[in-house]
Amino acid sequence: MRPSPAPKAGVMGWPIGHSLSPCIHGFWLRQYNIAGSYEALAVKPENLPVALLELKAKGYVGVNLTIPHKVAACKIVDALDPSAQRIGAVNLVTVDERGRLLGSNTDAYGFTQNLLASGFKPKNGTAVVLGAGGACRAILVALADMGFSTIRIANRTREYAERLAEEFSTSQTKISVLSWNNAPQALSDIDLLVNATSLGMKGQPALIFSLDKLPPAAAVADVVYAPIETKILKKAKQQGFKTIDGLGMLLHQARPSFKAFFGRDPEVTEELKSFVLSEKTGA
Repeated sequence: MRPSPAPKAGVMGWPIGHSLSPCIHGFWLRQYNIAGSYEALAVKPENLPVALLELKAKGYVGVNLTIPHKVAACKIVDALDPSAQRIGAVNLVTVDERGRLLGSNTDAYGFTQNLLASGFKPKNGTAVVLGAGGACRAILVALADMGFSTIRIANRTREYAERLAEEFSTSQTKISVLSWNNAPQALSDIDLLVNATSLGMKGQPALIFSLDKLPPAAAVADVVYAPIETKILKKAKQQGFKTIDGLGMLLHQARPSFKAFFGRDPEVTEELKSFVLSEKTGA
């Protein structure tokens, strides 16, 4: 009887060279001495349907998806789990025994676990989220599930924020919209400020945002992880606020994927963080 082939997985995106997923999964494969592989797969948007449908034939147990494929995959997979249905995006595709494709989303999980790992205590509080893109959708789900009763969204294009507020508001979580320019004045009663925009990312303009109205006990989180300490986080730290960087979200969102692909729930450790940072900076 032939032994089962080693599990093969990867991440699809266009472009894909920036992805740290092969670095993260490769670290865990070596750490746990698991026979398997995880590779970067450059897939143009128009080729995504064929690329996903060929996964089983090519021996893949599944793939992760990154920009620009997360929303498009919702219409390609055979089924969506509740996380992907709620968020409206897929970042994990697994192949079952019959070759069917199941779409999931681990971004809300990653955001939540990163907050908890930082020592942030969730409560029936208030949050302000900056941005209205794909990251914001996962964060709104995460905050609602953590018990936030009030969420305010500020986005440079107000229309996008209004769409999200309408889609994600529930009887338990009220979501409203702030104008971008007035958002800094609406921080006086909040527990958490989240930057879910690309502002502050390497190659992008910095996020210019006053924290003067923020309560002393509030925390500031950023989904950006390149650089690891964005200007808004540096400013928050200098003003004495608790800060939560985006690298932890990236690492924690990878955990359910690794378990789905390779059968083990991995740990996010300081050793992993140091390794990923050294790889990211070329050190």
